[in-house]
Amino acid sequence: MRVFIVGGTGFIGYHTVLECLRRGHAVTVLALPPLPADDLLPPQVTIQFGNLNVLPDADVRGLLRGHEAVVYAAGADDRVTPKAPAYRFFYEENVKAAARFFRLAREAGVQRGVLLNSYFATFDRLWPEMELTRHHPYIWSRVAQAEQALNAAAPDLALMILELGYIFGSMPGRVPLWKPVIDYLNSPLPLFYPKGGTNMIAVEHVAEAIAGALERGVGGGRYPVGDENLTWVEWLGRLMALLGKHKRVITLPTGLVRLGAGFLALSHRRQGRESGLNPVKFVDVQTRNTFFDPTPSCEALGYGCGGLDEALAKTVEACRR
Repeated sequence: MRVFIVGGTGFIGYHTVLECLRRGHAVTVLALPPLPADDLLPPQVTIQFGNLNVLPDADVRGLLRGHEAVVYAAGADDRVTPKAPAYRFFYEENVKAAARFFRLAREAGVQRGVLLNSYFATFDRLWPEMELTRHHPYIWSRVAQAEQALNAAAPDLALMILELGYIFGSMPGRVPLWKPVIDYLNSPLPLFYPKGGTNMIAVEHVAEAIAGALERGVGGGRYPVGDENLTWVEWLGRLMALLGKHKRVITLPTGLVRLGAGFLALSHRRQGRESGLNPVKFVDVQTRNTFFDPTPSCEALGYGCGGLDEALAKTVEACRR
């Protein structure tokens, strides 16, 4: 297939490019300049520079024409704290942008697509009593993004939604987003962390899942992609072993975590900003085990499991550099 990847020079997009090439697909990448490292991508990759959100519709259709499949690995994540109201920002960056892209892809004759979404959408389905979309603008945007992108792609473009969580590994030229955690573990400070845990996976397996979805996914399918379920204490223990550190993880009482979240929310309000994840309400998610069984997605998309320790080691090494 000829595959067009939006965000192909980002962390997940980069590994997706390599996996698609390994499978014999031709790849075109749309990215914002500059590249994070010289000679980042193999020479057979076609790189188009541009901002998708400002390119005219006709130009986007022209870039997409002749491609059988697309991957959308772009958008704003939950680390962004925009000016209030956050719903407006996340609607523009995640919902509106993705829906437009898949509409244009369908009009350009693209037949298959993958949208990289968040595993918070998974838990919105699993835990309706928590009303995650009501309390968290970012989670609302990811749920709405999937729905509107599917509508925009129908009926001619088979679109698969991959719901992603904690991902580890490295790439040239980019510092992993986990560097603050590594710095904290390396500091002389006592190690405080909430209770709870989540699902984690190596980035190479995420790339396999994306390529697998392009090749064999079912249009309209929503696939939570993950591997190992670990508590925060187990995760921090593995990271400390890689760092040669020996600290005891002190589990914070949930009430104390909520108090700190309240101060964070107050700071945001004073700055005229709003988090995509309501700090106080998000404590209910952060202190739970956000676990799921990845087996159905693994079997459907044919991606591998294991190798998390190696991915953690690559993450730690990249943070050290």
